[in-house]
Amino acid sequence: MRTEQIALSPLAPGASLSLTVHRFGEAGARPLIYIQASLHADEIPGMIAAYHLRERLTALEAEGRIKGEIVLVPSANPIGLAQKVLGQPVGRFDLSNGVNFNRGYPYLVPKVAERLDGKLTAFPEANVRLIREALRAELADWQAANAADALKKTLLGLAIEADLVLDMHCDSEAVVHLYTHTRSSDDLAPLSALIGAQAFLLADESGDEPFDEACSRPWAELADRFSDHPVPFGCHSTTLEFRGEGDVSHETARQDAAALVDYMILRGAITGEKPQVPEALCAPTPLAASEPVPAPAYGIVVFQAKVGDRLKKGDVVADIVDPLTGVVTPVPSPTDGVMFARVSLRFATEGMRLAKVAGLEARRTGKLLSA
Repeated sequence: MRTEQIALSPLAPGASLSLTVHRFGEAGARPLIYIQASLHADEIPGMIAAYHLRERLTALEAEGRIKGEIVLVPSANPIGLAQKVLGQPVGRFDLSNGVNFNRGYPYLVPKVAERLDGKLTAFPEANVRLIREALRAELADWQAANAADALKKTLLGLAIEADLVLDMHCDSEAVVHLYTHTRSSDDLAPLSALIGAQAFLLADESGDEPFDEACSRPWAELADRFSDHPVPFGCHSTTLEFRGEGDVSHETARQDAAALVDYMILRGAITGEKPQVPEALCAPTPLAASEPVPAPAYGIVVFQAKVGDRLKKGDVVADIVDPLTGVVTPVPSPTDGVMFARVSLRFATEGMRLAKVAGLEARRTGKLLSA
């Protein structure tokens, strides 16, 4: 394992932070796999999974079993990790401007397409190299407006040339689920089964430029723009949601790390006997079919459905109890599907999102992610 510290833009004079990066295998080897944890800095399950993954990768490297290069960032957001308000961690949003740390990554496709015009060849591997060079060059030209943007540029710079990107997160209270590009469905289906995902959500564009799409979307869109040239899908990227914020244990983290190692064996980055992929717990479904469950009134939230429950449209997700009048308002599921996540708060304001149900029929448009 080779460890490096990358200096980040100072938050203020004398207030410096750095990013810790662990590298395994041979520098420049393929496949290149990039893994990061806790881009939302207060989401700890990915961070503990990264700890156990580092232990596994260190042992595998000592055995000579790492064939490609694996880059692991165990805590991807030092800025968010340092933020607290009245003693409570705030790692999802940049307190300087309110922007989500997993939104607003640069959309590089138009300028990259200009760089590639007239240069692509009849050879897929050569085109992959040309696209990666153009992506790297365009990212280098992107001007970060603040410290959070500088962090985004650094993280994307580490991942932009990877064959596979795994971005580890969690929800408030949730079962394991993942998000990825529609064209990555087949490649990531084994990973979904290995981690025991109960929702596998697909979109070409979910809105607001999250990290995983900054890595994967260019390949789909450049392939469409240059359809007269062979352009493989050069980076499969996914956001892995490892349960809820409170689901931090060595047992589950070891299981998560083991699943990631098994998948990297399947991808050829680690040598060894190929693992048996279990039967998937869910099929891929459109992210546009995932329905938020809004609170119809204010009051105490008493959930009637648990995360992982399969619901029918109209089934009661929760009761909202008005503490003053005693009126109880049931909250129905808006669709058939799996309730894969819910909030941890137990008091709602009207219109507040209480839960998410992965349905089958794509009915939403526009921005598909929560704030």
